[in-house]
Amino acid sequence: SLHDALPIYFDFTDDQNSLRDAVARWVDKGFDFSRRHALAKAGGFSRAVYDELAELGLTGLAVPEAEGGMGFGAVEAMVVIEELGRGLVNAPYAAAALVTPALITTASTDLQASCLPKIASGEALVVPALQERAARYHAWHVATTARPNGEYWALSGQKSVVPAADEADKFIVPARISGAVDATEGIGLFLVKKGAPGVSTVGYPTQDGGRAGELKLDGAQATLITEQGWAAIEYATDVGIAAACAEAVGLMDRMTAITVEYLNTRKQFGATLATFQALRHRIADVKMQLELGRSMSYYATLKLGEPAAQRRRALSQAKVQLGQSMRFVGQQCTQMHGGIGVTDEYISSHYFKRLTMLEMAYGDTMHHLGEVSARMQDTAGVFA
Repeated sequence: SLHDALPIYFDFTDDQNSLRDAVARWVDKGFDFSRRHALAKAGGFSRAVYDELAELGLTGLAVPEAEGGMGFGAVEAMVVIEELGRGLVNAPYAAAALVTPALITTASTDLQASCLPKIASGEALVVPALQERAARYHAWHVATTARPNGEYWALSGQKSVVPAADEADKFIVPARISGAVDATEGIGLFLVKKGAPGVSTVGYPTQDGGRAGELKLDGAQATLITEQGWAAIEYATDVGIAAACAEAVGLMDRMTAITVEYLNTRKQFGATLATFQALRHRIADVKMQLELGRSMSYYATLKLGEPAAQRRRALSQAKVQLGQSMRFVGQQCTQMHGGIGVTDEYISSHYFKRLTMLEMAYGDTMHHLGEVSARMQDTAGVFA
């Protein structure tokens, strides 16, 4: 089987395999397609699902043990996200449990001590609000402003496509303290509490059955995390990209298996579709793209600990390959299903929707192709 071949290329520890099995068991027992479909139809509300992940201890995965978390690293996060992707679990897990802790590590010791234990336990759902209108995937485009206001700061502006915006308890918000709207200097990070004066959210379902929303700030009271936020935003974005890559691998793995099962059972002209040579060639191409995506997902995760320049280039390279793989696998598997592949009642179509959303998350394929190109310098990437 595919998983039997993995140790040849990448050795997982016994603890990592146990972690994978625990998440897989929860998915099999507590998150079947009927539940997922019902949540999507109801608007994508997923706080209850997130609370269940918290009961498993998964919300503390990236939080240091000293703050009540598990203190695990990037590989453990990849293992968990893969399994959640394979189960098509629609909860803001990567955003709240991986990206948020990466941002909070830049805060003062006292602020970390007040926030991280609640994040680890799942008591507080704290999500990043990094995206603004007209930013076009450039996280340094920050028009939201921050002004000192006594002990706190006053924030004004709007953030878009915030994960689970109307279900979250707090938000981590980049806001401009100084500089031009597209400058990387002068961006601070702030903690904003939902329900505070000047804070409002408008939630909406997303195309993949999840939930997001707009965060509007009108002189909203905020607590400063750091006045030098850009490096933290870059790193947290890379954490998000690595998580998106891992989730995509889980999604593609399961979507491929669903398609193979369909080809082995669906009959046409008195024979199963799996006996048709043209379809066998197409599923072989799908498997090839899946494995290319898997290897680059591993690469992305392992590069998270590198210096910023090497890390940023590696994560963009991974996102390019995953973007290509996601599109190919999604389109081919859907086409091999025929008309049923695009119906809302059939599970495969929901995998395709999620893959499409992930292809655009943290920068689409064309955006990251430009990022890779800009970082190639003199070698053009041929001998680098």
